[in-house]
Amino acid sequence: MRGPWFNKLSVIFGPRPPVSWLLLCFVSVLALIAVFGSSSSNSFDSVTSTPVPEIYTNYRRLKEQAAVDYFELRTIVSGASQPRELGLCSKERENYVPCYNVTANTILGFKDGEEFDRHCEVSGQGNWCLVRPPKDYKIPLRWPAGRDVIWSGNVKITKDQFLSSGSMTKRIMLLEENQIAFHPEDGLIFDGVKDYSRQIAEMLGLGSDSEFFQAGVRTVLDIGCGFGSFGAHLVSLKLMALCIAAYEATGSQVQLALERGLPAMIGNFISRQLPYPSLSYDMVHCAQCGIVWDKKEGMFLIEMDRLLKPGGYFVLTSPTSKPRGGSTSTKKRNMLTPLEQFTEKICWSLIAQQDDTFIWQKTADAHCYSSNRKNDVPLCKEGYDAPYYRALVPCITGTSSNRWIPIQNRSSSSDLSSAELAVHGNPEDFFEDLQVWKLALKNYWSLLTPLIFSDHPKRPGDEDPLPPFNMVRNVMDMNAHYGGLNAAFLEEKKMVWVMNVVPVWARNTLPLILDRGFLGVLHDWCEPFSTYPRTYDMLHADGLLSHLTSERCGLMELFIEMDRILRPEGWVVLSDKLGVIELARAHATQIRWDARVIDLQNGSDQRLLVCQKPFLKK
Repeated sequence: MRGPWFNKLSVIFGPRPPVSWLLLCFVSVLALIAVFGSSSSNSFDSVTSTPVPEIYTNYRRLKEQAAVDYFELRTIVSGASQPRELGLCSKERENYVPCYNVTANTILGFKDGEEFDRHCEVSGQGNWCLVRPPKDYKIPLRWPAGRDVIWSGNVKITKDQFLSSGSMTKRIMLLEENQIAFHPEDGLIFDGVKDYSRQIAEMLGLGSDSEFFQAGVRTVLDIGCGFGSFGAHLVSLKLMALCIAAYEATGSQVQLALERGLPAMIGNFISRQLPYPSLSYDMVHCAQCGIVWDKKEGMFLIEMDRLLKPGGYFVLTSPTSKPRGGSTSTKKRNMLTPLEQFTEKICWSLIAQQDDTFIWQKTADAHCYSSNRKNDVPLCKEGYDAPYYRALVPCITGTSSNRWIPIQNRSSSSDLSSAELAVHGNPEDFFEDLQVWKLALKNYWSLLTPLIFSDHPKRPGDEDPLPPFNMVRNVMDMNAHYGGLNAAFLEEKKMVWVMNVVPVWARNTLPLILDRGFLGVLHDWCEPFSTYPRTYDMLHADGLLSHLTSERCGLMELFIEMDRILRPEGWVVLSDKLGVIELARAHATQIRWDARVIDLQNGSDQRLLVCQKPFLKK
């Protein structure tokens, strides 16, 4: 996109202005930068390197705009032509999710549910274009209001799909033609989600569901989550619940959960492992999730065993799972269902059953798998665990891991103890990392303040207002390291959840992130992410771009994918080396983002690129 400087020059002097005039303009701009930046010799905005967060006021915005104009003039003087803006994709791709082409997968012979699996090798490159928002799209309401009311035009779902839903979604109702409302947790509960949660707690021997945390349950994998009722309730209990469901062209559970500000991603394990390491979750929950668990010789249950931490719980609510025999204590072996027979083979104990809900507990004894006479499921080879969409395997993993710590034996604090941190490395490193990200987050928040409120009038002499604590909800850290940004968000009491992404080429810190009670996933950034368009408010990446410039994929593909998953008016904060940041700024301009380069002024060549995606209304 050609900037305002270029347009003015073209009007006065034609498409190629005289070099002498351009040089005069160049000198003038440098003089302006010197005036506006009298407190600094640098031509960029600055972020303080001291522990005191710096609030960016009006003169800094003027300096910033001068720096932007300087870059545009430098491009003109060098004779380089600016890259063309990308066009919008067709209307049919408003809800486009790469790697999930069910029609193409079926033609290639995938069946028995595998056609709904992720197959990036099938997806073609196609022409570059930007996925447009639907005609009736509106900016989501801020959390927590957005948890209970969403715009119906933002999700691809029909009224009939609501009414025909058989899962725990009866609380949903259409208030108006353009809104979908969910009864708040403090109101009437039509689907009984509070009673259901309390029932599970009582089956575990707890007084109420508020004691889940004390029982070692912090993270829950909710399979086939409906429209997020149970997950929303768990969030209110300060638990981290991640919804996963197979790709759906319409009526997507994942899309609707994310629209509500609830953690979710597309996930299917018909033929491949989920992209999480062994021993990841304290509880796996399935309420009428549609999976026949005893199929494929128990491979689905083996995958759940891989993901569950020692002593973790598998909660299944399904009318088809009812035992053939009488009470749990009097059932005879020959009357057990295949599901129950297989759970005995993998050292799970059926600890409670009430109505159509069953709870199994994974053993806390790693030796059970080798000593169990009923067990004909072998142990996997040591060091096997590298679960980036690898094929399902009929063996048990995690038993030799130094992370084999029963959930009931962990620290009751929300933070890991020094001994628990020592499993992953030097605890001092993690503490220092947190201090770095606490300062970085304060600076990010300060940077976004004047940009968010730049169109809001204020009285002369007033400082820029503080940004709202709930201005973003769904955050993705694209190169999460130790999860320090997530920890900083929590310490600052921001109302966000973070999807911590660990690139497959980086040191695998995902076990640490998950042990801290955060959410995370392994991902290859040369491929699209498993989510629907317009599902994140903020994307952050530290050091990611430098690596990808040497990979088989280009930065432009990454930026187009980031644009797909970012909501209109969403934010991007990238930290990297100066050369890569300048290249990234050019790409950001091509995909129509507003972009600003920020100098950290810490003596390094590190820069920030702060971008905002515009709301392209048609």
